[in-house]
Order: sequence, then structure tokens, then C-alpha cells
Amino acid sequence: MTRRLLPLLAIAIAATLTAAPDVQAQDEQTRGLRERIEAELFTFGTCGEPLCLDLDNTHGNHYLPSLGEGNDAVIVFLSQAIGNAPASVPLGATSSGATFSIVGGLPVRTSTSAGPIFNERTQTLGRGRIFLGASVTGVEYTSLNGTPLSGLQLNFAHENTDPAATFGDPAYENDLMALDLELNVNVVVAAAALTIGVTDFLDIGVAVPFVRTQVSGRSTAQFLPFGSSAIHRFGGDASDPVLRATATMEGTASGIGDVAARMKINLGQSSTMGAGLLAEMRFPTGDEDNLLGAGASQIRAAALYSAQLGGFSPHLNVGYVVRNGDFQRDGVNIQTAFDQLLTDWATLAVGVEAEMQMGDNPFVLPEEIVLTEPFVRQFSATNIANRDGDLLRAMIGGKFTVRGGTVLVANGIFPLRKVGLQPDFIWTLGLDFPF
Repeated sequence: MTRRLLPLLAIAIAATLTAAPDVQAQDEQTRGLRERIEAELFTFGTCGEPLCLDLDNTHGNHYLPSLGEGNDAVIVFLSQAIGNAPASVPLGATSSGATFSIVGGLPVRTSTSAGPIFNERTQTLGRGRIFLGASVTGVEYTSLNGTPLSGLQLNFAHENTDPAATFGDPAYENDLMALDLELNVNVVVAAAALTIGVTDFLDIGVAVPFVRTQVSGRSTAQFLPFGSSAIHRFGGDASDPVLRATATMEGTASGIGDVAARMKINLGQSSTMGAGLLAEMRFPTGDEDNLLGAGASQIRAAALYSAQLGGFSPHLNVGYVVRNGDFQRDGVNIQTAFDQLLTDWATLAVGVEAEMQMGDNPFVLPEEIVLTEPFVRQFSATNIANRDGDLLRAMIGGKFTVRGGTVLVANGIFPLRKVGLQPDFIWTLGLDFPF
């Protein structure tokens, strides 16, 4: 037992080190990463507010109302997408390796393969059995609704100083602030999971993620004056205006993520097929301000079906996810997968996950800015496309049973739809210990 626990202990220590507080995060105790993104990448000079200019006249605040007239949706959408990123990293299945039930006082094997990696099978662990798992998942996000994070573009309109008049009169209302944004977002999740077989048909468990989020960015803003005089500027004066400014930010935060409690019930199991139910609740234990959690609870209930055809085992999970966040939607979640026993010690696991979002999209990004005086002109508010949040991704990995029953896990996830904040690839490495 001690020898088998040593590798788990090593991974637990590594996870703790991964999630240890970062010095840079400690230096920013007064502001979380979410607030720093909004404040530091959209603030130029010392005004202290996004899009506020350091001018000694009333023109310094003319771009603030733009935030309340639709363009704020871009900034909020951006920070919300990054904040939800750790919660979108999947947790491993509740069991791994062979499963057993007690028949006539003796353990009888109910599965032949090591099982799926993220999808759920209907087989429960068996009375008195314990599953311990530890994994590390790495994600480097590359796009937002299909637009590369290295090339985000935003245009901010001037305030309409006289709502009763046409937009563009006076002429200085035609001045635009164009902003180019480059972002780097990386998340590492080290998760520890425990599942206990309460009876032959009931498992309960908990999964605790430790999250490390790194965000860095650079924004370059450029004023596009309509007339010959630069009324709006980042500095200088009318004769020598500063029309271009840059801002940067870099921050790291780490700590516990959103803890999950899980329960699985096996409704019936034969030698060839089975049915079950899964209930999972994620608690908002992650620091939302530091982009370590979603900031709201999440409940998932799913019906499970599994078949066993020799060494081939297909699985189907159909469920509904309830999310309580202000900017989060419920979803119908469907996961289909199979695992194939290649040898006594190697299992291939392949799966596809789809989620259809329910209700109206809370983020409808502004599509264009229309100026009517002295003639009609149209500008795109952003190059980020409006897309629904329906998720589709494929998974492929392997489980390798070594001496003592320990299972090595390696998996890759490939997003198939570019919606929300998405990476090109998600990798997971882990160890499972069934007892």
C-alpha cells in the first residue's frame, strides 16, 4: 500500500507547488486579474478609468459613455470568457481500471477495460472499493469566437453629446479610438479525485482542482481624427498631438478551483450492458476575481448507458447542466465514447462531447458604428464574431495499467468549434489508483 501511495503523494506535492501563490499575484492584492485586464489594457495615462483621457478639458471623458452604449459588451465578454476558462477544463471520470461486484462473498469483475477517461461508464466501483486519481491538464488559449487572441481589434465610438441631434454633429463626434489587442492566456489545472464504492450500485466522490492562471497582454490604441484638428488625443497639444498609446499587463494567480461533488448510481448491470445515473455539482470555491473559477455553482444530471462487447465498450452520457452565473447559460450535454482493450495492460479511449446552449445569448457584440454627419459612415465595432456557445470537441487518449494496478493516463482534447475562448489542444497526464 505504501509503495502505491508514493507516486500519488508525489503528484499531490507537485499539484500543491503548481497552485502555490505567485509572488506577482501577492503584489496585486488590491486587484484581481479580471479587474486588471479591464483596467490596465483599456486605460491609457493616469486618468484611472478605461477609455478616459488625460486632457484638461471636457473631451477627456467623451469615450466613457461608449462603454454603456454597447461597446462595454466587448470588454465584459472578454473578461467573462477568460474567467470561465478554468471551469471548462473537464474533470476525469469517477472510476478507472477494473470494476467489481461481490457475488457469494467473492469479487466478480464487471469490466474488462480500464474505462473511458472523461466520459462516464455505468459500472460502479463495487462495495468497499476506493479510487484515487491525480492529473495535470494544460491549456493555452488561442482564439475568441474564432478570432486569434494575437489579433483582436476593437473600435470605440465617441459620445453623442446631444442625443436629440444626429450622431456626428459636432464634427469631433466622428473621431474614433481604434484598439489592437494581443492576449496570452494559459491555464494549468492539477486535480485530485477520490471516489468510494458505498454499495455495489452506488459511488460517491469529490474532485478538487488546483488552478494556475497566467494572463498577459498588450494593447495599442490609435485615434483616428475626422478633421484637421486633433481634439481627442492621448497627450501633447493641438499643435503636436499624441494620437497613439500602448498599455501592457501581466499577472498570475493560483489557488483552489471549483470543487466538484459527484454521485453515480448503477440502475442495472448485465454482462453485456448497463444503465446508470450521474449527479455532479461544482461549487464556486475558485476565486472569480482572479480567474480561478466560474463564480457560480453548476449542477449536472446525466443518464448513462454502457455496453460491453468483449474488449470493446461504447458509452453514452446524456445530461442537462444548470449554471447559476449571470452571464452563463444552461446546456444539454451529450457525450459519446468508446474504450477498446488493446492488451491486458493498454486501453484506447476515444470520445466526442457536444453541448447545446439553452436560452438567449447574454453576449451580443456590437456589429457596427454608424456615423450620420456630415455623411453616413460605418465602422466595425470589433473583429470578434457573434457566435452561439454550442460546444463540440473530440478526445483521444490511452490508459496503461502497470504493476500493482496503477493506471497511467494520457489524453488530448481537440476543439471542433471555435466558440468562446478556445485552445487548439488540451493535454492531460495522470495516475489512477483503484483499491
